[in-house]
Amino acid sequence: MSGYNDIGISKELDWERISHLFKIGIVAALMGLVGDLILGWGVADSTLSGMEQYFSRYLTVSDDRIVRSAILGLIGIPVECLCYFGIYRLIANSNKKLAHIYRSGLLGMLTFGSFCHVVCCATVYHLNSIHKLDPSASSDGTIKFALYFLVPVTAVFLVFFLLTTIVQIVAFAKGYTPYPKWCWIFSIASGLVIVAVTRFFGNSEAANAIGTGWISLGSLWTYLGLLLMMKKAKAKK
Repeated sequence: MSGYNDIGISKELDWERISHLFKIGIVAALMGLVGDLILGWGVADSTLSGMEQYFSRYLTVSDDRIVRSAILGLIGIPVECLCYFGIYRLIANSNKKLAHIYRSGLLGMLTFGSFCHVVCCATVYHLNSIHKLDPSASSDGTIKFALYFLVPVTAVFLVFFLLTTIVQIVAFAKGYTPYPKWCWIFSIASGLVIVAVTRFFGNSEAANAIGTGWISLGSLWTYLGLLLMMKKAKAKK
């Protein structure tokens, strides 16, 4: 057992497998991103205010777009989360405590991530269905639907998301992976920075759509960055 650490994982990293996971993760993140762009592509009605203005950006989303977005997220998000086990493998080689916490976060994201996305799509469908029957009741009805179904699953998902994000940043920043410490910037939370930049473009289809897909953008940045830096990590003694 000399070739294994105290949690039963080989001390020799399988870089080929990790690289393969990152490549699959890129494809999965693109799937999730396309699904988010399909759902979020729209412009809010500036003549409205509050939640009515926010919801108005989704009123032009067809049922077909909602279904396509739901399917892409249902497939892409779980695969996207599974591929983060490549990062788990990097951490597990140096710090078993952080690795266990990171794995717990990933399992939570895997369980609730796609569920959260599908319920989000269902909320948009609910909004549009009510708006066709009674536009004046669509905002309040959708808020109630979101509070009953979307908010609870999103809250649980965010707990695991934050856990995973924080542990990954700490692991890279403290040198518990073969990567340079500055590679902590390759984090799923980086999507928030991209969203912040899009706000400067105002109320446009592209800006709103990109804002919807911030998590998938963060994953895409993470997988691409770590894949490009892998050669340097492999050379580290």
